[in-house]
Amino acid sequence: MDVVIITGASKGIGQELYKQFQDAGSLVYGLARTNPNEWDRIEKVDVTNFIEATNVLRTVLNRHKEEAESFTLINNAGVIDPIGLVGALDSLEVERAIHVNLTAPIQLVNTFIETLESYEGTKKVLNISSGAGRTPYEGWSIYCTTKAGLDHFSRVVAEEQRKLRYPTGIVSIAPGIIDTGMQETIRSASNKQFPHLQKFISYKKEGLLSTPEYIASNILRFVQETNFVTADTIADIRHIK
Repeated sequence: MDVVIITGASKGIGQELYKQFQDAGSLVYGLARTNPNEWDRIEKVDVTNFIEATNVLRTVLNRHKEEAESFTLINNAGVIDPIGLVGALDSLEVERAIHVNLTAPIQLVNTFIETLESYEGTKKVLNISSGAGRTPYEGWSIYCTTKAGLDHFSRVVAEEQRKLRYPTGIVSIAPGIIDTGMQETIRSASNKQFPHLQKFISYKKEGLLSTPEYIASNILRFVQETNFVTADTIADIRHIK
């Protein structure tokens, strides 16, 4: 049995990943603030609540340690706000974005590795990153920074784990530009807040956005077929055949 835990599982890519991993035969758990579809095994928790989120993760891992052949944690939850130039950012939005995009994944990965330290089966962590963590965009200083931090955190974890007897494999993957609610948020910004606005509006008009279904299917295949311990830690789904 393969156990998969996905954050941000109630919408966007997370929702599609939940469905597709479940259809593929995995036992899937989701962490999300809402559960609009009333799916089984969606734990209603905000990932910024460290105690609740890590307790849920630890409980799931301990529940299936004896029979699971593999565990996969997918850190998908993320926010794009605040969008705006530095000097005009809302400090509370900055704090929340850092917590959702970077602090929470770090805390969950830490709990995942700690809880499964002596587990001998396959252990994988997939961090959903972004090309914005590898290329600077005016108006996205916080989003770019948190995704760059997630990439580099993943690099360090990979170095640490490769030395262990029962390592956890970790990959930070950019999924490309996807037609989700996050893109709607981007397009609702002003040119002043986000100088690249017209480019992202054109992506939608010209049909250049990938669907969540398509990206989730590629991520599913990547997780199933890839040895995360030996794979490149920093990946881009668009470059994977």
